[in-house]
Amino acid sequence: MTVKWNGPPGKVHLEHLRYTTFMAKKTTPYELALPHRKTEIPAYQWLYEAVRSEILDGCLRPGKRLPATRDLANQYGLARGTIVNAFEQLKSEGYVEGSVGSGTYVSRILPEELLRVVSGASAKPTMRRKRGLTISSYGRRATLFAGYENRTTRAFRCNLPALELFPAEIWTQITSRCLRRISTRLLMGCDPLGYFPLREALSDYLSTSRGVKCVPEQVAIVSGVQEGLDLVARLFLNPGDRVCMESPGYPGAALVFQACGAKISAARLDDEGIRIRDLPTRGVRLIYVTPAHQFPLGTTMSLARRLQLLESARKSGALIFEDDYDSEFRYSGRPIPALQGLDGNGLVLYAGSFSKVLFPSLRLGYLVIPSDLLDRFEAIKSLTSRHAPLLEQVVLTDFISAGHFGRHLRRMREVYAERLSVLLEEACLKLAGLLEISGVEAGLQTAGWLRRGIDDESAAAAAAKRDVEVTPLSRYSLRTVARHGLHLGFAAVDTKEIRRGVRELAIALEEEVYSSRQPRKSS
Repeated sequence: MTVKWNGPPGKVHLEHLRYTTFMAKKTTPYELALPHRKTEIPAYQWLYEAVRSEILDGCLRPGKRLPATRDLANQYGLARGTIVNAFEQLKSEGYVEGSVGSGTYVSRILPEELLRVVSGASAKPTMRRKRGLTISSYGRRATLFAGYENRTTRAFRCNLPALELFPAEIWTQITSRCLRRISTRLLMGCDPLGYFPLREALSDYLSTSRGVKCVPEQVAIVSGVQEGLDLVARLFLNPGDRVCMESPGYPGAALVFQACGAKISAARLDDEGIRIRDLPTRGVRLIYVTPAHQFPLGTTMSLARRLQLLESARKSGALIFEDDYDSEFRYSGRPIPALQGLDGNGLVLYAGSFSKVLFPSLRLGYLVIPSDLLDRFEAIKSLTSRHAPLLEQVVLTDFISAGHFGRHLRRMREVYAERLSVLLEEACLKLAGLLEISGVEAGLQTAGWLRRGIDDESAAAAAAKRDVEVTPLSRYSLRTVARHGLHLGFAAVDTKEIRRGVRELAIALEEEVYSSRQPRKSS
């Protein structure tokens, strides 16, 4: 077969070098691109040099299966003997190995001269720019926000649900059913604001369970709260604009605001939530809060404080970003309606995520937008991620409408309530005088205040040596902390591991107290 190539000279792309048979040993699941053959070069020599060059460059790695000689001959319109001769030459020089009927592979142990060649996968770029690239001010301000690490869960890892209890089999069944009935319409995509049946399901859920006032058209499907923050920052913030947020507070929000060039005012907290007297009276564009379960302290903003916050925002002309990241899990007290549900002036943007409720890799969340801002949000969403992955939206819609979502929430509330109870009981017995753990009413984690004189960074390092994971609260603070503490997760940790974690943490903190009492050696 003659290969026609309409692209630039230098490479001939073999359009269908996929060799699929029912026998696995004859499968070559890749496409091969070889240098263009000059007419004056014999076919045997061209093929030998091309394959050798691919091996040298690291494109064909050790152990990689090469296409069958018969298939290559058919693809290039060459005699099979030509292909066989080229392969035999490569084999004699140690580049390939194998036998007739078993396939030909790139040698796992390459000739000595190849050992001096850095493979393409690990080679460092050799290109040197004549002048340095100019990075935008946004690019220079942006800082990596580390995601979840795939490692064994231990006491007291934060911000994770009990992934081992997620009904994966039900999710798989729904996914399979959705794939079997998939249509060209679903393959095309959806509106920037998301799959409308999911927006309907979420509108109903939020209105019933969280007291949010919205219609489906106001619900935008995003990849999570982090994208919601980014969209809001793009729409409302210019460099130099003032943003106010809780301190200690969520670092992901601070990084977004800093990347936009905003000036952050840190508002302190008390037992009722963010302190209103710490809010700027004018010039603030956005106020970021976590009223249902303050991150990271775990307090719930009182109803009176919520009303004061709304009035302050109305007077200053600021918008409020309400991050309702894990309020589905409430263990005591009557649920307080979302801040958005108390808003009568279109001041609140309400965000939530399924990362904490279901599983982090789902990457789906929602943003409830005031109706007069919908067009602007839709425009920005269409220019960034276009829309959230549609298949996952369809699966989640069915998961909610079939009642699995509600059942999973009820089950997890019971599990997490038990784990929190065990943590508080064990802490009362073993951590008294060392760590005072807050009695939280909701969420996946809590905070504990250290005994005076214990530094939280030192405490976390001592705990890590005993295979216990805690986060210093000072890492979340935007201002100097008056008291040191630790962030402890309980939702993802079973009761046996919680007991072990408390025991080991107590030993670590006792060692820190003993160490702090020892006189320093003079130099």
